[in-house]
Amino acid sequence: MLITGGAGFIGSNLARLAMAHGHRVVVIDDLSTGYQENLQGLDLRFLPGSILDGDLLADAMDGVDSVVHLAALGSVPRSISDPVATHAANATGTLAVLEAARARGVSHVVAASSSSVYGLNPALPKSEREWVRPMSPYAVSKLATEQYPLAYQQSFGMKSLAFRFFNVYGPRQRAGHVYAAVIPTFIDALMRGEPLPVNGDGGHSRDFTFVGTVCRVLLDASERRLSHPEPVNLAFGTNTTLLELIAELEAASGMTAQVVHRQPRPGDVKHSQADNTVLRSLFPAVVPIGLEQGLAETVAWFKEL
Repeated sequence: MLITGGAGFIGSNLARLAMAHGHRVVVIDDLSTGYQENLQGLDLRFLPGSILDGDLLADAMDGVDSVVHLAALGSVPRSISDPVATHAANATGTLAVLEAARARGVSHVVAASSSSVYGLNPALPKSEREWVRPMSPYAVSKLATEQYPLAYQQSFGMKSLAFRFFNVYGPRQRAGHVYAAVIPTFIDALMRGEPLPVNGDGGHSRDFTFVGTVCRVLLDASERRLSHPEPVNLAFGTNTTLLELIAELEAASGMTAQVVHRQPRPGDVKHSQADNTVLRSLFPAVVPIGLEQGLAETVAWFKEL
């Protein structure tokens, strides 16, 4: 298995799970958002560099049966600050991965899109056949990330699966940088005794999905060389507001949170919740880890840092 972005939060968790199941793992990562220490203790092939490096990417494909493409520049605010870099990493980078796989005869690619593609569509829960209207350059780049592998199914007969991730969280998701996700940001502030920064009134809601559940689905898809002609929501239909999340974090940590409200961020979707009908049909055996247990495991990882 080749994992692009395999030194990142999701990628490193997937690498551990795949190796525990006896798979040989290759990782390519330029460490722009990942951390090599995430792979510490793993006997895998690590190739430092960008998916935009054609020679390196071709080398990474050698002997690979399935690609899980996670490499990306995340964050809506980052994309608003630098749209071109986001497009290059996410859209052009996805095309480069698919072309390298095709050239080397790798017939299966799993790609990570985002619930942000729904954008201005107010429907809840959001079905894969709902219309999309991205609100940020990041969301547009993720629409390309999912549509390219689906087009490669039709154009070249490549087996592919494009997942729309919904606010994945868990161990190895770090805080301490301007583009950090909400859960590590909140836990880090809680541990430091600082106010938790809430963008808006706290009524924004998300379908938080534990990384362990996501990685089990990714591994299963890779092992079965699963292909599907449309995007697939990878979430389980939960709907938690930021204020509800803070209450859950207080319970998981045994600490009391202080909150400071800030202006809403441009490009942020107000509410997000997945219709998981398609996911359940493709992965009927998956049992998601709930928010209470997932936050407890995440808080425990932060306490070990």
